[in-house]
Amino acid sequence: MSEPTPAPTAPLLVIDLQTGMFDGVAEPPIHDADGIAARTRALIDWARRGGRKVAFVRHDGPAGDPLAPGEPGWPVWPALGQAGDEPTFAKSVGDAFSNAALGEWVAGQGAGEVVLVGAQTDFCVAATVKGAFAVGLGVTVVSDAHSTLDSASETAGQIITRHNAEFADAGVNLVTTKALISG
Repeated sequence: MSEPTPAPTAPLLVIDLQTGMFDGVAEPPIHDADGIAARTRALIDWARRGGRKVAFVRHDGPAGDPLAPGEPGWPVWPALGQAGDEPTFAKSVGDAFSNAALGEWVAGQGAGEVVLVGAQTDFCVAATVKGAFAVGLGVTVVSDAHSTLDSASETAGQIITRHNAEFADAGVNLVTTKALISG
């Protein structure tokens, strides 16, 4: 695992860490939900202290979905402490860069790369990695700050480990929360 620090202009993107990923009402909480929330809060604090911008990406599911607009699971998880000046970008597919406004916002930061955390590893995080590469951005994924649910054939931990290896093979800079916040 590589450990270089991302460029100072690289914003932190918090992907789909919405109430429905944590509250256990409609689905089980994501793997290591409390740890993901704690590490994400630490990373948000790290970004703010370093003058990095932070943005949140929210999945807007279809009507009847636990993440549909207006549903209890839809809002960004309040325990993350989103500041009033930190934007939220909506999306209805996996890739956060499907929302052109996010790409414009990242470009407005003078950033040639992004730092990603969030859910779900095997869906929206993986799709956003590909989307960032497709628009010419470098990508850092915080290897212990993204999560998912078990599938029929793999545990969430296995999915996360497999995707971290795939991310590294694709050219993603993988770092741990500890390496970033203490570096």
